[in-house]
Amino acid sequence: MILEKDPICFNHNLETVERLQKEVRRGANYKKSLSLLKKSKDIAPHIQTKSGIMLGLGETLDEIKNTIYDLKKIDCDQITIGQYLRPSLNHLSVKKYWDPSEFKYLYHFSKELGFKKVSSGPLVRSSYHAG
Repeated sequence: MILEKDPICFNHNLETVERLQKEVRRGANYKKSLSLLKKSKDIAPHIQTKSGIMLGLGETLDEIKNTIYDLKKIDCDQITIGQYLRPSLNHLSVKKYWDPSEFKYLYHFSKELGFKKVSSGPLVRSSYHAG
């Protein structure tokens, strides 16, 4: 099992809010993703857990905040919040470009909830600051 290798961090991205999960991540299951992160924390509480979400796919601020709450409820340690950028015409279109001030708000919101590390900005990616 991965956790037996004692990684510095265990990452599994939600990618988006629960309502958009099926459209954005075909075959994915929001609750199962949360369960995977929770199980990894239960098995190896000393290993940091991390997840990431993209904004701009049609989510609301309340949905984003609920997603962040859901991650905190399962004791996720780190979160990345970035702008979705359409990689090609074959991919989902961008519904909204979030303002940098909105990313700053979500940074402070997440930190106040107790996340140990928060990276939130238009160009933030899940591997942001990875070694």
